[in-house]
Amino acid sequence: MSDEPRLSSEDLAAEAGTALPNKEVISLLDLNIDLDAALDVAAPIDLAGAANANVAAPINAAVSANVLSIGSESAAMATQHGTIDQGISGVAIANAPQDSTIDQSNDTFDAGGTAVPPPPTGGTGGVTAPTPSPEALLDGDLLNIDADIGIDADIAAPVAGAVAANANVAAPIDAAVSANIASALSSSAALADQDVSINQHLDDVTAEANADQTSDITQ
Repeated sequence: MSDEPRLSSEDLAAEAGTALPNKEVISLLDLNIDLDAALDVAAPIDLAGAANANVAAPINAAVSANVLSIGSESAAMATQHGTIDQGISGVAIANAPQDSTIDQSNDTFDAGGTAVPPPPTGGTGGVTAPTPSPEALLDGDLLNIDADIGIDADIAAPVAGAVAANANVAAPIDAAVSANIASALSSSAALADQDVSINQHLDDVTAEANADQTSDITQ
């Protein structure tokens, strides 16, 4: 048993107490961000393409099949005879001249921006800040950020490109397929006969690509 005297009901009633604020008034993060962005973006692009092309693709195909059939025959025959004569005589020229003058030297934000006020000069004048009460220590935000951001960016990407080509393409294809699947007493035959003569020539052709670019950029 302790010999310390116990507090009576009157003693407890005489004690002074301070009520704590509710938990709802305490937040962990308070962000107030004012973003003023002034962007100057310029991307003049000039492209040119020129081509001379001959394309030939004779295709001949035959397919025959017997599936799960007894005493059947399957035959496929593909016969192809052709003569291909391709010739190119000409000029393919691609020019992409570009003359750009870009001035992005404006460093003044547009109307509606928020200027950042200068910091105050001088001291506090001898005024002492009041000591916060216990309620004020718990009433408010644990992290309070007030940011005023101004961005003025100048971006320029002038691009000029030119492509020129001369081409001859020929792709004769001949195919034959014949099949017997899970069938008894059956025969399957496939024949692919191809006779193709291809003559390709380029006579006095020119492929020229020019990309002349002159850019004056001020940022």
